[in-house]
Amino acid sequence: MSDRSEIECWLTDMDGVLVHENHALPGAAALLQQWKDLDAPFLVLTNNSIFTPRDLSARLRSSGLIVPEESLWTSALATADFCASQVPGGSAFVIGEAGLTTALHEVGFVMTETAPDYVVVGETRNYSFDAITKAIRLILDGSRFIVTNPDATGPSAQGVLPATGAIAALISKATGREPYVVGKPNPMMFRSALNRIGAHSENTAMIGDRMDTDIVAGIEAGLHTILVMTGISDEAEIRKYPFRPDEILSGVHELLVDSPIETDAL
Repeated sequence: MSDRSEIECWLTDMDGVLVHENHALPGAAALLQQWKDLDAPFLVLTNNSIFTPRDLSARLRSSGLIVPEESLWTSALATADFCASQVPGGSAFVIGEAGLTTALHEVGFVMTETAPDYVVVGETRNYSFDAITKAIRLILDGSRFIVTNPDATGPSAQGVLPATGAIAALISKATGREPYVVGKPNPMMFRSALNRIGAHSENTAMIGDRMDTDIVAGIEAGLHTILVMTGISDEAEIRKYPFRPDEILSGVHELLVDSPIETDAL
């Protein structure tokens, strides 16, 4: 299905879709304005759990994109939402940055090193051996193991960096316990995003640049899926997977109402 006439609500990935290396991609600013003009509910999603929505809004503004805090949905927010739904007013030991600890505080969680309900691991640039050791011992003592996102590596100007998934693998190896992963490709993140804006899967589209996270999670959540070619995917990457997005576009500029729509025959 390439017809998006029924689409009223939008979820979109951030990196590789709206921005690339802190520069707005063609059509991104106009598309955000189009959604605002049409009063279309939307959320910008990211698996990055380091930053709070306020931080991300400011970073996007410096790239020329106006996205209010309430229109950002991070894996940290989705993780906090999940934890609070499971154990209201619970407790957690956190390996992560302000984006994650703030999100957990805002849902009423207490940060503790004493028998927490959850050990939650998110993105950070300050992994410490002591904190990882503490996490391993707490999990072995019965705390449940949660990870914000599965990404094993992240980008930097100097090359790849170890990311959440790599640290989670270390903890899993030491404990024999696999974490529950809330962020993409778990469709849980999309379902919580839909709840956030009061949307339904039948009339919501997901725009992403990755087949293995954005598109597969969008399909599993029952969304109309749109792959843009401004991120990491190319034709060879698409052919590796047994599923296909509903649409393949060269970039988000093709979603502008005055833009000719060119979709691949799927």
